[in-house]
This record gives sequence, structure tokens and C-alpha cells, in this order.
Amino acid sequence: MIKPLEDYVVLSVKKEEKTTASGIILTAEDKDRPAIGKVISVGPKVDNIKEEDEVIYGTYAGTKVKLEQVEYLLVQAKNILAILEK
Repeated sequence: MIKPLEDYVVLSVKKEEKTTASGIILTAEDKDRPAIGKVISVGPKVDNIKEEDEVIYGTYAGTKVKLEQVEYLLVQAKNILAILEK
């Protein structure tokens, strides 16, 4: 697992796929993708964001990291724009 330092947050990025009427799966291009992710872990200096939150982050924010075939995004807390309410 990734343990972020300072004010960083580890996100699991939602991959949005669209399916056509005939069942063909279309993946969204990076420029069209929604910048929504699920918080996996937070650094010690992050106050208002907690694990399991779904958040909206800046489109070009963060650094992609791939561990054990899973892609994560490390983002500074200041680049998280909103928390989605359930």
C-alpha cells in the first residue's frame, strides 16, 4: 500500500466506460475523462479529506503510479476541488 507524506492524497481513479447499444465498450479519452477518484489514503497534514471519500480533482493534477497492476494517482490536497456527497 502507498502511505502518502505531508499533504498528499492517494486516489484510485475511476475509469469510465461507455457501452453502445450493440454492446461495444468505448473508453473515454484522457481529455474527456471525469476527474473523479476514490481516496485510498491521506497524508498526516490532510484535515478535511478521509479514506473512502469520492472526490473531484484538477484534471491535470497529480502523478500516476502503477503498483501490482493497479494504477493510483498521488495528488496534493490543494488540488482536490470537492468531495462528492453520497
